[in-house]
Amino acid sequence: MFKTLILGLFLMVQQGNSPDRLAITKDGQTVATMNREDFALTQTGLPLLNSQKFNQFLDQLDKQFSVAPENASLDQFGVIIPERPGSRIHRQAFTEQFYAYFFGSRKKNLELPILTVYPKVDSELLGEIRSLRIGRYVTSFNSRNKKRSNNIQLATLAINNHVVFPGEKFSFNKVVGKRTAAKGYQRAPVIVKGEFSEDIGGGICQVSSTLYNAIDNAGIKILERFSHTRKVPYIPPGRDATVSWYGPDFEFKNNYNQPILIRARTLGNLLIITVYSSENISYSPRKIPNPPY
Repeated sequence: MFKTLILGLFLMVQQGNSPDRLAITKDGQTVATMNREDFALTQTGLPLLNSQKFNQFLDQLDKQFSVAPENASLDQFGVIIPERPGSRIHRQAFTEQFYAYFFGSRKKNLELPILTVYPKVDSELLGEIRSLRIGRYVTSFNSRNKKRSNNIQLATLAINNHVVFPGEKFSFNKVVGKRTAAKGYQRAPVIVKGEFSEDIGGGICQVSSTLYNAIDNAGIKILERFSHTRKVPYIPPGRDATVSWYGPDFEFKNNYNQPILIRARTLGNLLIITVYSSENISYSPRKIPNPPY
C-alpha cells in the first residue's frame, strides 16, 4: 500500500499538478519561500525528501520566529513580575503541510503554525514558594574593586529568581553561562593552580561559594563542589566552591518535594543569597559556619 501511495504521488508530480514554489507566511506576510527541487533527492529518480535539509530549514525558521517564554520573577522589592508566554513553530503541523506540497498539492501558501509555550514558573507558583526562608548566607567583598564587583553582580543577577523543581539538578556553569567580555565580564584576580592571576570573570567564585553555603544551610543535596587550591578570605576554610567554565562546577539537586527559589542580590559590599520554598515543604536545615568578618 505504501509503495502504491508513493507511485501515485510520483505520477502527480510528474504530471505537473503542483506549483514549483511555496510561500511561507506569518500573519499574512511572506517570510520565506520554498522550492520542491531544493529538498528533493534527485539522484533516485523518485520524489524523495532530503529530510536533513528540510530539518535544517525548519530549525532556521524555528530560531527566527520562536519567542522564549519568561518566568514570573520578583523585583528588588519582592513584587511579582508576571510571566510572559512564548511561542514556537508547530513542527508536526508544518511538516504535514509541507509533505502535502512536496508530494503534489496545489498549495501556494503555507501559514506558519504556531504553538504557545508556557513558562515553567507562573505568578501563582512563585507566590507559593517565596513564603518560607529555608537557607541563607551572606559574604562581603571589596566594593572598591570595580572589576571584581562587576563580575559578582553579573553572576548574582544570573542566578537570582532561579527556581529548581523537585528532583531537578542545578549547575552553576549552565545557569550563569560562559563568562565572556561580550556579556560584560571583566578581567579580575583568580586563583589558578594555587597562584593568583587575572582572567575574565574573576570574582564569581564568591557567588558560587555563597550559594553553596546557602544551599547547604537549607539541607539540599550537594552533587559536585570543589575548593580552591588556596584559602580565600571571604569564606571559612573548606567552605568555598570554585567554578570554571572548562573546569570545576558547583551542582546540587533539589531533594525536597517542593520547588525552591533562589534570591540573590548585592547590597553595598554584601552578597546576600537566600533560599525560599513553600510552607508545605518538609526540610532538614544544616548548621554551617559563619562567614569571616
